[in-house]
Amino acid sequence: MSKRKDIDEEVSADPSDLLQFINLGAGNEVGRSCHILQYKGKTVMLDAGVHPAYNGLAALPFYDEFDLSTVDVLLVSHFHLDHVASLPYVMTKTNFKGRVFMTHPTKAVCKWLLSDYVKVSNVGVEDQLYDEKDLTAAFERMEAVDYHSTIEVEGVKFTPYHAGHVLGACMFFIEMAGVKILYTGDYSREEDRHLHIAEVPPTKPDILITESTYGTASHQPRLEKEARLLNIVHSTIRNGGRVLMPVFALGRAQELLLILDEYWNNHYDLRPVPIYYASSLARKCMAVFQTYVNMMNDNIRKAFAERNPFIFRYIKNLRNLDRFDDIGPSVIIASPGMLQNGVSRALLERWAPDSRNTLLLTGYSVEGTMAKQITNEPVEITSMSGQKIPRRMAVEELSFAAHVDYIQNSEFIDQVKADHIILVHGEQTNMGRLKSALLSKFHNQKLDSKVYTPRNCVPLFLYFKGERLVRALGKVAVRKPTDGDIMSGILVQKDSVYKLMSADDLRDFSDLTTTVLTQKQVIPFFSSIELAKYHLNQMFGYVKEERTKSGELCYTVMDAIHLSMPSEHKLTVEWAGNIMNDTIADSVITVLLGIESSPASVKLTNHKCVHGHTHPKKSKEEDRINKLMMFLESQFGESLTKSKDGVYIKIDQYEASIDFSTMKVECNNEILRTRIVHVLSRAVNTILPFSEPMKGNLDIAEEQESEDDSNEEAEEIKTASVHEEKKEELT
Repeated sequence: MSKRKDIDEEVSADPSDLLQFINLGAGNEVGRSCHILQYKGKTVMLDAGVHPAYNGLAALPFYDEFDLSTVDVLLVSHFHLDHVASLPYVMTKTNFKGRVFMTHPTKAVCKWLLSDYVKVSNVGVEDQLYDEKDLTAAFERMEAVDYHSTIEVEGVKFTPYHAGHVLGACMFFIEMAGVKILYTGDYSREEDRHLHIAEVPPTKPDILITESTYGTASHQPRLEKEARLLNIVHSTIRNGGRVLMPVFALGRAQELLLILDEYWNNHYDLRPVPIYYASSLARKCMAVFQTYVNMMNDNIRKAFAERNPFIFRYIKNLRNLDRFDDIGPSVIIASPGMLQNGVSRALLERWAPDSRNTLLLTGYSVEGTMAKQITNEPVEITSMSGQKIPRRMAVEELSFAAHVDYIQNSEFIDQVKADHIILVHGEQTNMGRLKSALLSKFHNQKLDSKVYTPRNCVPLFLYFKGERLVRALGKVAVRKPTDGDIMSGILVQKDSVYKLMSADDLRDFSDLTTTVLTQKQVIPFFSSIELAKYHLNQMFGYVKEERTKSGELCYTVMDAIHLSMPSEHKLTVEWAGNIMNDTIADSVITVLLGIESSPASVKLTNHKCVHGHTHPKKSKEEDRINKLMMFLESQFGESLTKSKDGVYIKIDQYEASIDFSTMKVECNNEILRTRIVHVLSRAVNTILPFSEPMKGNLDIAEEQESEDDSNEEAEEIKTASVHEEKKEELT
């Protein structure tokens, strides 16, 4: 399969920068409109129609050529069958999972139009695309949008604008990852009795996907067309004939009914001649037109202020032909517009042999349909049952189809100013002529716009170099940065949109929220919480003491780790989880787990002191001296006597004293003195926390220990020297 590419050969295109467009229908043909847009991982489907020349599965777009499960959004431009009739099939018979959008009038009409399509389809049960149950299930998932309202779904933005084709018809302005696309659907730039003309969106698109139904043909002015229409109708009636006007049930039919009703009101001689609107949907859909009159143009709204123009004075509804008294001249507007079946086909076969009658084709005739065949004015036609019927009735073509001609289409393209123009919804010949005319015009205007006419299922690739713009929001945007400044914050990407903000602004400027994860660990602990504080003070220098609202004692380490004992023998450690706090928590838990096995720890007794006297409050210095005494008593026992400034130690004939104010040891025996200095040094290192060491006293003890070691070494050297001298004397 060949692939068209709009890529500079010298540029090595990133595959993610390629936008892919595929026609699953309406590529070099009119009917089964369905188009695919893919860019940056997002997929949009435009319309889902059927081909009026075929029945059953053959009428569908080429859905098997694409994975419909990847479609994020399906946008329906209007309610005509060639744009919407396969929608229930897509939603109920395929793996499609996306969302479906259309305007309010389109959704209202679709409910009745598709139901009628199911009933009148001339196919067997095995070829039926869907049934009423499928239609109901699909209708519940269809979503309605207002004109000019911008909707965003899965990173795809779209805005509907008036298209002027039929009630509720819209053009979609779509934005995918910064690339702007305008899909016109079927549109009209000609003012009529009840509809707005197609709007030109205020923003310039990069890609324009537009219809090419009439190619380079030009329409008659509206007033001239109306005059010719009424002249043909009036002449046929004067000759005693009947006029058949095949139309879509909704759309142009309402415009023609307004014209005829007004003409009959102004011509008294015509009032006895009946006008019938033969459609099973007539009454239901007229209610839709009356409901959405506010979406029509000023002409109809002014008329509606006086009377409802859709309550016709001279037009009657004809539900079926069994009740039709076919005597004398009459005018019947009947569906379907392509004469493939239904009331319009039955009346054609009945009236074709009479030369007084007139077939007035007011819409576009698709290749392969009876409407297209009869424009060649054959001598005979084939009936639905296969019989040959002579054709003597007159055949007139007068397009009231609300499609743009070349002049309107060309002017619209000039106003839109898109760089890439994709032509769809046109027969190959008409589309080719329009492409040539546009390219010639662009060449003369020295414009670089490109025109494409892709066939069905042949992908078209367009290259767009996306620029990544980052928007600074909130606190990050308080100060305007200059060149070279480093911006810091959290970069949030949603689809193709990048935003830089602080963590505090996440809730306000994004769909994200911040969450604090509090971690909690319970440790078996058979000592007092005060002892835990003591060890933590040794490790971290300072532990903050607090009380909870319930009065429970709580300690905080480095403003991050909270320590409490909610129940006996259970120590609870809590902290807000992050990298720093987790590291501190690991250290705290390590200290706590080692407390009970630490030599410096004092185990809790099983019985608490309950007697009534009060203990005098001891200073920190007294507490340390008491602990120091504990170590000395364990080493020297009864040999230790407490003195005024310290302690007095007597072992046999040797005596020593320790001054607690200076931590100086005095002894008349060097061996005893060395032992006391060692014990004293170890006791000081054990008792004092790391955060508040008694440097002066400790240094004195260490100096004494160092001095003792030096004295010991000197004594050993001296002793060794004496032994050596004695040895020499003996020899």
